[in-house]
Amino acid sequence: MILAEKITLLRKKAGMSQEGLAEQLGVSRQSISKWESAQSVPDLKRILDIAECFGVSTDVLLKDEIELEETAPVYSEGSLGGTDAGAGITSGTDMGMPPLREVTMEEANGYLALKAVSAGRIALGVMLCILSPVVLILLGATQEAGLLSIAENQAAGIGVLILMLMVGAAVALFVYYGMKMKPYEYIARDPIETAYGVHGMVAERVTNYQPAHTRYMVIGILLCVLSCVPLFFTLILNTENVAVIALAVSLLLVMISIGVLLIVRTNIIMEALHALMEEGEFSRENKNENRRNETAMGIYWMSATAIYLAVSFLTNRWDITWVIWPVAGVGCGILAAVLKVIRSKE
Repeated sequence: MILAEKITLLRKKAGMSQEGLAEQLGVSRQSISKWESAQSVPDLKRILDIAECFGVSTDVLLKDEIELEETAPVYSEGSLGGTDAGAGITSGTDMGMPPLREVTMEEANGYLALKAVSAGRIALGVMLCILSPVVLILLGATQEAGLLSIAENQAAGIGVLILMLMVGAAVALFVYYGMKMKPYEYIARDPIETAYGVHGMVAERVTNYQPAHTRYMVIGILLCVLSCVPLFFTLILNTENVAVIALAVSLLLVMISIGVLLIVRTNIIMEALHALMEEGEFSRENKNENRRNETAMGIYWMSATAIYLAVSFLTNRWDITWVIWPVAGVGCGILAAVLKVIRSKE
């Protein structure tokens, strides 16, 4: 149980309103509201005042592993002495290393809020890239089938124009939200130290979001797997109608784009939480590894993008060239593994 929850529970057990507690502590009601919603953390003096007000020790307030239900009010005047919230933790400076950058509660909340917004926008950008050839495919097929009374060059021109507009919009989203996240880049890139209460707050969010994350991943993967169903139907019907085949391919791309949107969005949100907790791929060891691999990965994805655009424009087979992206994704994993082996041998 984190400090925010303990303050709320103690206040309610005492039958006090936020205004009443604010008056007792000599602070504003807004301060109490921010403490209880984990938007900020009271300073040391306020923590001492809260402990005295409710008759509990500072250990009870500061140690997340201590549940209020397991404790009795045992406040003693000097209980904070000898009980450092950071006891047992050696700072980077003590070890002769550069000091770690501290992430405050306000910074953590700001980072997570911006990540939640940017996750949807970046996922939308990826979706636009996948959907970009759909209009070109449909126009070309309907024109070839004689269902559209425009010239072939006109159909191709309109399709390519819409494709470029959609890709341009996607790139604009990537650049804009990439710049917005610039001040928080250090959280995912560099070793950090979180202020008191941040780790507990993030751990609680991970627990609360995990069911939704699992649900979005399952739906997204299922949509990607089932995206081939429309094409299978064209095989079953044994049709050679160009318009029907184009429609099946378009439905395939739509299903993949929705599935990828769900997967990308939920993964960005979950990765932000893991970055603050320095878990998984964002552990300090992996952060150091990722920094060393940044240049290679940047070159890899720029090359993949160049190959996709070159092959697509030269062959005009946008209905097939999207396969380059999942192949590139697998290749990225292989490249990361190879780089890790090379680093381990250095």
